[in-house]
Amino acid sequence: MSTQSEKPAKKKSIPRAAMPEQAPEVRRRNFEEVPLGYTKEMAMAEASRCLQCKKPACVEGCPVSVDIPGFIKLIKEGDFTGAIRNLWTKNALPAVCGRVCPQEIQCEGQCILAKKGEAVAIGNLERFAADYERAHGTGALPPRSELTGKKVAVVGSGPSSLTVAGDLIVKGHAVTVLEAFHKPGGVLVYGIPEFRLPKEIVAQEINFLERQGAEVQCNAVVGRTVSIDELFEDGYDAVYLGVGAGLPRFLNVPGENLIGILSANEYLTRANLMKAYLFPKVDTPIPHGKNVVVLGAGNVAMDSARTAMRLGAESVKIVYRRSREEMPARTAEIHHAEEEGIEMFLLTAPTRFTGNDKGRLTGMECLQMELGEPDESGRRRPVAKEGSEFHMDCDLAIIAVGSGANPLLTQSTPDLKLNQWGYIMTDLETGKTSKKGVWAGGDIVTGAATVILAMGAGRKAADSMHDYLTWGW
Repeated sequence: MSTQSEKPAKKKSIPRAAMPEQAPEVRRRNFEEVPLGYTKEMAMAEASRCLQCKKPACVEGCPVSVDIPGFIKLIKEGDFTGAIRNLWTKNALPAVCGRVCPQEIQCEGQCILAKKGEAVAIGNLERFAADYERAHGTGALPPRSELTGKKVAVVGSGPSSLTVAGDLIVKGHAVTVLEAFHKPGGVLVYGIPEFRLPKEIVAQEINFLERQGAEVQCNAVVGRTVSIDELFEDGYDAVYLGVGAGLPRFLNVPGENLIGILSANEYLTRANLMKAYLFPKVDTPIPHGKNVVVLGAGNVAMDSARTAMRLGAESVKIVYRRSREEMPARTAEIHHAEEEGIEMFLLTAPTRFTGNDKGRLTGMECLQMELGEPDESGRRRPVAKEGSEFHMDCDLAIIAVGSGANPLLTQSTPDLKLNQWGYIMTDLETGKTSKKGVWAGGDIVTGAATVILAMGAGRKAADSMHDYLTWGW
């Protein structure tokens, strides 16, 4: 029998719905997607965890300001069509963002539930809404404004470019996307492996834009086959440059020209865009190794290491000169890599590569490091330990230490102002460049960053371009 002094039982909190995944011992040898997605019941249960804050901090953490409580409430109510319609008002690529955005440091990182427990799985719910629409939707398109008669050329077809294209299409402008490769998608198709972002997903998101009226032209190398000035001569009223930052960087240590050493850019492009993992069914081969080392610890390094494991490597090592706390990769990607048997050699720096008399890589000389004072990046600077040299056997080394601005387009446009690193200089709020009628955004402006930050830059540029096309410079 209860008494007045007894306190009412606290409402039991609902645990975060874990995303089902392929087992590590299975997925480490296939290229199928690792997370399997929510069921309807799981999505609705997870959506019910959202507190529907009146001042949602999660929205402030989203670079494209998705109405997060709004679409989650619709999922909770079982209105999955309404949820995707809500998402589309702010995000042209929800199936992509739900898979590859760093939600843990953006929207989910701001969730009030994360202060004492686990954040609402915003990314998983975004993915669910997009996947459900793809499987069960009507194919209906967002409303489009009356045609303006203005033409826009969007150079590149990565996340910032696709955002610009999607935003300007619905505002009534004619949009042509010009892609240098033989398939559109930019870094989404050449940089991110199938097991993280299936190519079919990207193709369907691009098809969604094409059904709205965007034209996509591949094998169009702006800066070679056509210049920016020639685009204006051809009748385009504005141009957006979203060409990414795909120039590979190397370590500049002795022996780096040995056979068996390549950039992550080339390795992932071969594996992803050119499906080299299916060789000889497809034409493009890819180097294989038994003992593979990957230099670097960002998402690109994790993607390279996990790809090498799937291509049959017996041993794959991530070699990084700083500690785990400084690793720039997403926590989920590091976790998945370790589950799949990839070893982490931290506080380790290569000093030279060694090879045999045929010029093939056989190993790597390394130094052990310790962390000193922070450098310009804010991370503690690695300092070599005296007398700590050691040798590491390897027959394939993949360099994933970042990338730079490819000068192909910018060198052909002398009136486009660049910074000291070769990136395009723009107005931070509008994306305007020094050249009239030209905007830019994404990695070619900021250097390598995330998909959603590139999309945020595309959103700002599209708004500015619309104002220009409507009212003038």
